Amino acid sequence: MLLGVAGYLTAHYLTGGTGVPKCRVVPGTGDGASYEFTAEQAVNAATISAVGTNRGMPERAVTIALATALQESALRNIDYGDRDSLGLFQQRPSQGWGSEQEIMDPAYAAGEFYEHLDKVEGYASLPLTVAAQRVQRSGYPDAYAKHEPDAALLAAALTGRAAATLTCEGRPDVRPGGPQAVRAALVRDFGRGVLQETGAAVAASPPAASPSAGTSPVGTPSAGSSGAHTVTVPVPETSPDGNGKGSEGGKRQRGWALAHWAVANSSALHVRQVSYAGRVWTAGSTRSEWRTGGPGSRDTTDEVRIVTGQ
Repeated sequence: MLLGVAGYLTAHYLTGGTGVPKCRVVPGTGDGASYEFTAEQAVNAATISAVGTNRGMPERAVTIALATALQESALRNIDYGDRDSLGLFQQRPSQGWGSEQEIMDPAYAAGEFYEHLDKVEGYASLPLTVAAQRVQRSGYPDAYAKHEPDAALLAAALTGRAAATLTCEGRPDVRPGGPQAVRAALVRDFGRGVLQETGAAVAASPPAASPSAGTSPVGTPSAGSSGAHTVTVPVPETSPDGNGKGSEGGKRQRGWALAHWAVANSSALHVRQVSYAGRVWTAGSTRSEWRTGGPGSRDTTDEVRIVTGQ
């Protein structure tokens, strides 16, 4: 009985419990195992992926980072751990990873992980456990292996290679949302360069079903939806990373990375709808799946449209 109670509590902790918004990622091939996780985990996974792609790291690096965070913290930004370990990657201030405040910033923590990983010679061709261990110096180096399948699914979706494979229920939480929150979150995860891609400000556009009228520095409500704004994020032909180099993948992949990022952040940012390349995700719809055509869809790869609820 005690083992049963312990198992229930563990499952409750790892999944977020009943009533917590869920997300799901499926293989790009349409068959095989899927992975279900919470909205909180989705936000952190999206940050880890965005920071990696913004640094010009390949998808394999994102997979390694996600598997590491799954093992170290279950993709939760926890403020405790072994000795002085903290955050997504359980980094230690006493070991030179940064201050407590810095390590508890998911974007900073992910950046530190990638900086160390990039110094591991040939990491992309190493077994995941070996590459992760050379960064983490864990007492349980083989533990990362069990997370590789889920991490690979997440990486394929969040880097944009596997289109329309990540969905969330999208129920809003208590934190502020709206277009300005979307703008701030984009900068947090993708860096200030993303603002250059979006015309120096994430702008609200006309209703999602109508043609784009370009960008504007001030957000305006979307007609026909009380309190809603449509944030239009242009997708450039080439996406520079933080060092000014081209990131992995092309324009369409960059667009799907941004679209999946928006869905992953849907609960935190009160996102109601995301559309890209003729596909639309709507919060609270049947299975919250990506659908072809319908209201809000525009068959273009030039921009991602994010409808917020505030």
